[in-house]
Amino acid sequence: MQESTMYGRVLGLANLGLMVLDSDQRIVFWNQWLASRSGMAASRVQGLLFLEAFPELSGQRMEQAVHTALANNLPTVLPQNQNRSPFPLFAAGTWGGERVEQAVTLTPFNEGKERFCLVEVADVSNTVGRERLLRGQAEALRAQSYVDGLTGIANRRHFDVALDRELRRAHRQGAPLSLLLMDIDSFKAYNDHFGHQQGDACLTLVAEAFASRLQRPADLAARYGGEEFAAVLPDTSAEQAAQHAEVIRAYVESLKMAHAPKAVHSHVTLSIGVASFDKERLNDAKALLEAADRALYTAKREGRNCVIVARD
Repeated sequence: MQESTMYGRVLGLANLGLMVLDSDQRIVFWNQWLASRSGMAASRVQGLLFLEAFPELSGQRMEQAVHTALANNLPTVLPQNQNRSPFPLFAAGTWGGERVEQAVTLTPFNEGKERFCLVEVADVSNTVGRERLLRGQAEALRAQSYVDGLTGIANRRHFDVALDRELRRAHRQGAPLSLLLMDIDSFKAYNDHFGHQQGDACLTLVAEAFASRLQRPADLAARYGGEEFAAVLPDTSAEQAAQHAEVIRAYVESLKMAHAPKAVHSHVTLSIGVASFDKERLNDAKALLEAADRALYTAKREGRNCVIVARD
């Protein structure tokens, strides 16, 4: 077998597209990989100008890259973020449908006194697909990391992020912001009497009930920890927050979930503490949480199943 024939077979068997352009940008080599994915045999394209074969690339980044390679002897790797499928290439034998995603490299070289440009085209569809799958999985994991596994509402981490974001907005815009901290009354007695499995069911039901009373997209319902829940209420004054809290308290009480015999009330209830942003005093997360927690403690001390607004 002659050396040139062997090289031709080897290049034809390569698992990527190989095209060679001469100094006039005419196609002088076109391998089988390109033929099987473009529907154009080598005999059809050889001798054509690059833009005769691919008129849609006129004025595109690819045309500039070919010119740069041949005129300035500079190799180029085309960035995929600009055009993922520059050539009309499809899955082998289909020649239609969705184009394969491509990685394209242009490498100038000299043969004697004449300059040529090797254009390599790799099908990266599977790689891109895997990357998209991995990104999707990562996004799903991030979403899960912001959701409480038991109740399905936001978890403490999500709450902390949301509160920090809304506090910064309140500082910038001078907008009102309120925080609710709530606790299921006598929950230890509930767990001791009904068991932890039923206790988890109670937590889930209360979480769903509480979250359902928050109607605005920006309001956040979160599990703060244990039997404690929290809500971030942007653009909400202390008076408005107290009204929201009363709606939540009354709704949970109206469900009439039977409580343990040793509980203070015969049905499951909530105590709620309310605190609102103030530029002078309650102007960070720590101060707001401490104020809401003190109000919640007061609600517990005053008989539970009530709403107390922090006044300090």
